[in-house]
Amino acid sequence: MTTTIRTPARPAITVTAADHAMLSRIAAGAVNTMPELAAELTRELDRARILPEGRVSSDHARIGSEVRYRDESTGRETSVTLVWPQDADIEKNRISVMTPIGVALIGMAAERSIDWTTRSGDVKRLTVIEVREPAEEQVSS
Repeated sequence: MTTTIRTPARPAITVTAADHAMLSRIAAGAVNTMPELAAELTRELDRARILPEGRVSSDHARIGSEVRYRDESTGRETSVTLVWPQDADIEKNRISVMTPIGVALIGMAAERSIDWTTRSGDVKRLTVIEVREPAEEQVSS
């Protein structure tokens, strides 16, 4: 008798056409310097629903979105802003999409969970609690 270990299904993700194109170029450029991360980002992009040019979804994390998530192993909640690699600043909670957590968060919607692998090889589960639009696109009241 063989035992099959089932991994949870990955949640649906949605990305804009512009983000998909730029992320694809970044992943291709990182193949030699960060092969595992580039492969993971490529896998995520391959399964993403791509919005037509000019359309966005305020429900899904994208570049510039503020994402609040919970680490299911600790219960700790964290808020980060997803940014391009050159704009990353950990002191300001600006997380590059070319990090393991950035790859896990891109395209995610609130109330969805995903398993992701840390740089040290640990597998963790996170749940997105809230996705907020990029600041420049929020409408002030």
